[in-house]
Amino acid sequence: MKKFSATEPKVKILVGFAVLFASAISYHFLKSNVGDQKKIATMKSSHKDEEKIKKDAKDNYVENPEIVDERRTLYFTFDDGPNNGTDNLIKIIDEAKIPVTTFIVAKHAKSSSFQKKMYEQLEADSLFEIANHSYSHAKNQYSEFYKNPENVLADFRNAKDSLNLKTKIVRTPGRNIWRMKNVNSTDIKSSKSAADLLYKDGFKVVGWDLEWRPTKDMKLAEDHKVMIANIDSIFKNNLEKTSKHLVILTHDQYLRDENSVKELKLLIASLQKSKKYQFKKISEYPEIRGILD
Repeated sequence: MKKFSATEPKVKILVGFAVLFASAISYHFLKSNVGDQKKIATMKSSHKDEEKIKKDAKDNYVENPEIVDERRTLYFTFDDGPNNGTDNLIKIIDEAKIPVTTFIVAKHAKSSSFQKKMYEQLEADSLFEIANHSYSHAKNQYSEFYKNPENVLADFRNAKDSLNLKTKIVRTPGRNIWRMKNVNSTDIKSSKSAADLLYKDGFKVVGWDLEWRPTKDMKLAEDHKVMIANIDSIFKNNLEKTSKHLVILTHDQYLRDENSVKELKLLIASLQKSKKYQFKKISEYPEIRGILD
């Protein structure tokens, strides 16, 4: 018969406790490990979701500055050049570094060595865009000029060809006329037939929202503060032809005196400082943008 020592039951108890302890540790480790795996899986899944969101956002992002950019757009346009005052205009714009458009009279570009030189400088300066202001400027006989629409069309075609202009953007001499897809306006109705014919031929006819007028001695009439108030008033009352886009007209020849030069500089500097505005060439006008030859 097997004999049991007095310590044997104690050994069995101790062994039992050891087994239970080991099992508990093993279970806790397994449970902990499973939990960690779940956490890792959750983190990976969350990371993947985050990456997917970023990818979807990137894939679906469409850049549209007109939606996010609340600034109003100003189009400075200068008529009748090249002329006395064009040299001052070039200096002002090169200093301010804003894009502008000059509506050129083709005949003026060939009338003298000075005017020819000014035109060549305008062509070479990337801040300036050249547009068509007719060949003859109607010889300043506006009523007679617009009586014959075919002659008006021929005059603008002649200007385009003689200057080798790359666009069909025009401004009619002595008239504030608009002819575009969604903008149609004629200030003097006797000019309507000529304007319609220009548009039918593919020309985009640009008028203006605000004119900086001259005094009797051909200097800028208002100071820059008045012009700023006029600009703000047009936007506030929604008087511009296209919402948030305002076309300003003045003339090269109004920039021959020191005070007029100073006032144009002050106007541009004040508008730049306000941060409410941006400046563009007329080819960027919503009704024209992308419709170039």
